[in-house]
Parts: sequence; structure tokens; C-alpha cells
Amino acid sequence: MDNLCARYNDAIEAGTYDPLVLMPIFILDFLCIHPFNDGNGRMSRLLTLLLLYRAGFIVGKYISIEMLIEKSKDSYYEALQASSRNWHEDGNDYLPFLKYMLGVVVKAYNEFEDRVEHLRYRKVSKPERIKAVIERTPGKITKKEISQACPDISLTTIERTLADLVSSGFIEKTGSGRTTAYVKK
Repeated sequence: MDNLCARYNDAIEAGTYDPLVLMPIFILDFLCIHPFNDGNGRMSRLLTLLLLYRAGFIVGKYISIEMLIEKSKDSYYEALQASSRNWHEDGNDYLPFLKYMLGVVVKAYNEFEDRVEHLRYRKVSKPERIKAVIERTPGKITKKEISQACPDISLTTIERTLADLVSSGFIEKTGSGRTTAYVKK
């Protein structure tokens, strides 16, 4: 463990590699070393937060990284297994775990952005919020996507607002039935 920590700190100080690349590699090595009889997974998630904080990525203060990993634990274990194969022989491939962990960080930032957007538009009327979602979305958007972006707005309000925006010429309706989508003109 001392060697792992020293190598990580040396790499950070040298600035040769991005901390976001080094963090998953450190965590995988930690998990493969398995320094404790119990609690290595929990400790690895705490270390992930610490390393993210040290690198200036504070999203973990607002979005639970541990919960994101829990929600995708099948993918977590698949990536962990794929990357730890042949670790003891120094023949492992870090890429699956690296991709997984970077995906978790991206998901955390996306969730944070969604929360900030919700706060930003909370004093705006529901139809104005729906219109803002459409304006921010490149290409087509469906009722389901609008509903996911605005979970506190009823489907009836979304449908009424979409009908009003179509009749005013702000958006255009494409497709029908399950393939119905809307595009800003």
C-alpha cells in the first residue's frame, strides 16, 4: 500500500497523467491488493471521493458517487472483473474499470447539472420550464424526455403546453403514436 500511494502521489506531482485517469487505476490496484479483511469496497468508494476532492472535482459533495455505483453495480462488478484479470501477473487491462469510473463521474456531473437547472427554473411557470427544456435540447425531444427533465410537471400540463407551442409555431410535431417527437423551428 505504501508503494501504491507513493507511486500515485509521484504521478500527481509530476503532472504526467490527468488525475481523473490515475484515480480509477489507483482504486483498481487498491481493490486488487485487498488490504483489509472486510470493507475494501466501502473504503474504495471513500478513497474515490477523497481523490476526486484532491483533484478539484467536488461533485461528490452534491451527488452520491456511492449511490451511482450501487445503481450500476452489475456494470461495476463486470468492469472490476475485466480489469483485475491477470492483475497479480502484471497483465491486466485497466481500461474497462477506467471507462466505468469515468462514466460514473460524468453521470454525477449530469445529475448535478439537472439539479441546478431545476433550481434555476423553479420560479418560472411550468409551461416556461417546458419551453426552456425544448430550447436547450438539440434536435428532437419526446414527451417522455420532457417528463424526465421535469418530473414535477404532470403529463397533462406537458401535453397542453406542447399543443400550445405547436399552434404558436415555436415547435413542430414529427411522427405519430410512440414515435411522436417535437423539434424547435
